Amino acid sequence: MGISDSQGPRTADLPGAPVHTSASQDRRSAARVVLRVHGLSKSFAGAKALDGVGFEVNAGDVVSVVGQNGSGKSTLVKVLAGIHTPDPGAVIEHRDIRFIHQDLGLVPGLSTIENLDIARPLGRRGFWPAKSREELHDAERMIRRFGGDFDVTEPIARITAAERTLVAIARAMSDWSPTGNVLVLDEPTAALGAAESELLFDAVRTVATEGAGVVFISHRLDEVLGLSDRVVALRDGRLVADVPAGEVDHDRLVDLIAGSELAQFRMEHADERGRPMLRARGLVTDVLRGVDLDIHEGEVVGVCGLLGSGREHLAAVLFGATERHAGTVTAFERPLKAADPARSIRNGLAYVPADRLRQGAVTTMTATENLTLPWLRPLRSAFGSLDRAAERGEARAWTDRVALRPPQPDRPLRLFSGGNQQKIVMAKWLRMAPAVLLLDEPTQGVDIAAKAAIHQLIAEARAAGTGVLVSSTDTGEILDLCDRVLILRDGRVSAELSRHELSEARLISESLGLYTTSAPSDPLD
Repeated sequence: MGISDSQGPRTADLPGAPVHTSASQDRRSAARVVLRVHGLSKSFAGAKALDGVGFEVNAGDVVSVVGQNGSGKSTLVKVLAGIHTPDPGAVIEHRDIRFIHQDLGLVPGLSTIENLDIARPLGRRGFWPAKSREELHDAERMIRRFGGDFDVTEPIARITAAERTLVAIARAMSDWSPTGNVLVLDEPTAALGAAESELLFDAVRTVATEGAGVVFISHRLDEVLGLSDRVVALRDGRLVADVPAGEVDHDRLVDLIAGSELAQFRMEHADERGRPMLRARGLVTDVLRGVDLDIHEGEVVGVCGLLGSGREHLAAVLFGATERHAGTVTAFERPLKAADPARSIRNGLAYVPADRLRQGAVTTMTATENLTLPWLRPLRSAFGSLDRAAERGEARAWTDRVALRPPQPDRPLRLFSGGNQQKIVMAKWLRMAPAVLLLDEPTQGVDIAAKAAIHQLIAEARAAGTGVLVSSTDTGEILDLCDRVLILRDGRVSAELSRHELSEARLISESLGLYTTSAPSDPLD
């Protein structure tokens, strides 16, 4: 589900259950408090995912909840949504509370009008899927309320990720007064770039201005500091800080989240390029319109661009996971066929997709099985069968190298946090010592510690001579990792920036097509 419009779990009448009451009924002296959580604990098989957590949210405030994967953020959201029942003794007070999750829960084949209509009570819907003039105007009004301006009759699949997020916000707030109520956003910017995220932030500020309390959950600390009135930090299921956003900076937040000073990642950059490893010329797909690029030995090439620019398709096309209509891709001067991933792997290419759960791993298999799946040949016995002892040894070596937590390679991958799942997806390709590593959003949705660990793996691959492509909406990641950066706009490479030309402002302005260079003045003028 992308949204929930219930009033939260109704468990107060159950024997021994926590108390859930209306803040407007019993707390009139604190009318501005729209969400109060006190003594919230939640245990699974004896292990506490939340341990005595408490905080408040006032009307008109944005309160961000931060913490590493496994800190309890997801459990907190699921308790507020009524998916999990808290342990006895918790007190949770709120009125109406609605949710927008990272998976927005929209129907791609339906229009904005139809997706908004789904959220309405059955008796208030029109003759679906017929769209009356009133429904059209109502949908346009709701989208404009949050700063959107796009065709509401287009299928959701054809609008941008930022616009889809606005549809989710509008749907969550359909037939809902924000005054005195609560909106919870769980990692809403994970797939958005800086420009798209700003559109979302404007919508969040609108909701808060109209009197709602907002709970905002994100791993992106800069946007937390820029958007929030207060920051709540969780670590190992416990509350470790509840502070005004103005009293902490980025480094202090990192310390609160990690519990200790996190080692600062620094990439060593070289001016000289090695031999060419991968070359693409004239790539054409439904989105790309004649893209050229080269990746050299020991080089990290970044790719930036707004959603819809073609950035999110490029790595898959290079690997052969997506069909191309025209153009060539060569590895070591050997041509690679379109839509032939097996041939790409044989020629030393590896690909980590943005959607690790659906495309990058088999979540029902163990960490060991995921690690060894792409390359079983060196683990076979003389008789051709899989040598299980050798497989376990290989898996143990790699889980130690990537600092898998918990260090249980025989555990199903779905039971690990997102950051640890991504470590396994990275490790399964790195153990093959690829010549070219293609990464699409390599740290999307992972915590700061896992992000640092993944960046270190990329640095080690680069130092070993691997050519790396990093396609990312995280401008900080691009600045940290890349030797040069390609900007995609409207399916074409609109700019190529060297290391000394890189800055966050330049990346954003180039992506938006706003960057211009001043022409030199004529000395005769």
